[in-house]
Amino acid sequence: MTQTTPQNDYLLEVSGLKIHFFTGAGIVQAVDGVDFDLAAGETLGLVGESGSGKTISSLALLKLVPRPGKILAGSIRFDNEDLIQKSESDMIKIRGKRIAMIFQNPAFSLNPIYSIGNQLGEILMWHEKMNRRDAFDRVAELLNLVGITDPGGRLRQFPHELSGGMKQRVCIARALLCKPLLVLADEPTTNLDVTIQAQILQLLSELRDRFNMSMILVTHDLGVVANMADRITVMYGGRICETATTEQIFNNPQHPYTKALLETIPRVDQSYSEVDNKRLTVVPGRIPNLITPPTGCRFHPRCVEADGDCALIKPELKETKEPGHVVSCLKR
Repeated sequence: MTQTTPQNDYLLEVSGLKIHFFTGAGIVQAVDGVDFDLAAGETLGLVGESGSGKTISSLALLKLVPRPGKILAGSIRFDNEDLIQKSESDMIKIRGKRIAMIFQNPAFSLNPIYSIGNQLGEILMWHEKMNRRDAFDRVAELLNLVGITDPGGRLRQFPHELSGGMKQRVCIARALLCKPLLVLADEPTTNLDVTIQAQILQLLSELRDRFNMSMILVTHDLGVVANMADRITVMYGGRICETATTEQIFNNPQHPYTKALLETIPRVDQSYSEVDNKRLTVVPGRIPNLITPPTGCRFHPRCVEADGDCALIKPELKETKEPGHVVSCLKR
């Protein structure tokens, strides 16, 4: 597949994205006017607690928002095309070929009744019109590339015969089959042990550089994106709090929520005395109920800097003194 670069230098531009879930308990305002962009070859970390809207935002890029969710407003421009306007038949041609996704739980995203060879080979036979033999050869090549031993033998195996780390490697291989422009990785290490997590992150980093692809890495852990992301977007309560380069986020965070998240990360550069004098913290309070979200800034009930205005006025994203560093906070 020939890769193209958008004329405006952005591969992806998300603007004013609004997603609501229409439930029996009420309307959940899951994503409320989200904006972010991604350049070709760039990696963006999309970070926030559970319920922040980061996973739903990434699923929206593939128009896979689960029911009863609905995209109400906004645009998603990918490679100079607005995906919101695409039909389901158009999106079927895009999913897996131009945009691929690595899901959080590989055990759920692999079909248990089909062999690895059959379910990955089918993708190539559909998108690339390969015959069965060529498709299986390509699958074996990708399995070998992601570090799976005896790739030819693995083609005949079923998901339940593989370990959790091996399943995730299969899912990474599946995402790369058609050399997509963009890969979405949703908490790709959450269900793996610490050793395997490090291996998977290193593998993703190496493959990103090898295939020169863009990536959105969705996670609740800033530590996961520290060495992988070029930029980081922090989400809270369905809104963007802050976007900046990774270096700016770690060295000069502006939003109180970003600062609170950073306080939860263990620091290997601290001495034992520093650790003793300053224990790791948790973000105080609870995530908001998005059926009846807080007025004003959605973080204000948990924010140590909040005052009366924060409960009344919705802060807009604005650029700080650092170019490209934007924050949504009345105090900045």
